[in-house]
Amino acid sequence: MKLGGFPERIWTSRLQRGAFILLAGLLLATNVAPGPPPPPPGRGEAGLSFAPLALDPDDPGRRRIGALVFLEGWEIGSDSARFGGISAIHVADGQVIAISDAGTLLRFALPGRGPARVRLDPLPRGPGPATRKSNRDTEAMVVVGGALRIAFERHNMIWRYRLADLAPVSAARPPAMRRWRGNAGAEAMVRLADGRYLVFSEGREDGGALSDVVLFAGDPSLPGTAAARLSYRPPPGFRITDAAVLPDGRLLLLNRRFALFEGISATLAIADPRGLAAGATLEAREVGALRAPLTVDNMEALSVVVENGRTIVWIASDDNFFPLQRTLLMKFALVE
Repeated sequence: MKLGGFPERIWTSRLQRGAFILLAGLLLATNVAPGPPPPPPGRGEAGLSFAPLALDPDDPGRRRIGALVFLEGWEIGSDSARFGGISAIHVADGQVIAISDAGTLLRFALPGRGPARVRLDPLPRGPGPATRKSNRDTEAMVVVGGALRIAFERHNMIWRYRLADLAPVSAARPPAMRRWRGNAGAEAMVRLADGRYLVFSEGREDGGALSDVVLFAGDPSLPGTAAARLSYRPPPGFRITDAAVLPDGRLLLLNRRFALFEGISATLAIADPRGLAAGATLEAREVGALRAPLTVDNMEALSVVVENGRTIVWIASDDNFFPLQRTLLMKFALVE
């Protein structure tokens, strides 16, 4: 489920903005999508625009939230209706690889690192016909070398594709994930330093506060890969939307929440994956939060890189292909 907000230029009052956030949050809570499905997929390129953002529109000089230092950010627009819906990102060498929740791979350069263009490539194959959006509901992605591993939320499947041409290589519906509920299925995926994988569900089978997690001994897109069931305890009221590995091997976890009087918020938390075993619960420590009046949206995508010796955290939002929502891309330094 996706959220967002009106562009700043059309806010007429804080009350109007708060009312929309309340409505969007209620849509999230009831799993009702506010926007129409994206248009039919097709390969191609489109133009992009990047409008700079402030961390705090009311205090443009503000930079610090917890252990995060805001460096820069943009609202991204495009002349293609197929751009948007970003659910996962991979940032490297000034380039962004993203997957939309309609099963389209998006590739574009960061501002100043290349032309303001995006390449749009729909996944040629998946769990079912591409004519049904539920068959291309891609919520998580891991890029390793020349391969993509992509999680399909409603089917609870992991597919592996060649990055060069998106040809499928392998696919699996792991037994440990099969009972995850439709719109609360596979939501985040990360490859640990030792080659194991963690796949997080957005919720839990019993509806409790924990999230179900599966630890794979190897490639989760290969049928028969050994797996163990775990749990993740997000900050109270939050649900995980993405995960990444920090340079020291710990996990950085992106979480989202809607609260009646707070509206939409997002938080980043750190967990130590050492010693994971069947039945264990990942406990996380919050290191920074985005909530009003800060710039925040439906933050769904996370990537971590090292830049000039600093740990850099990239966060992107999902606009749900809805004209009144936004695609945000924000860059932070993690300073613990």
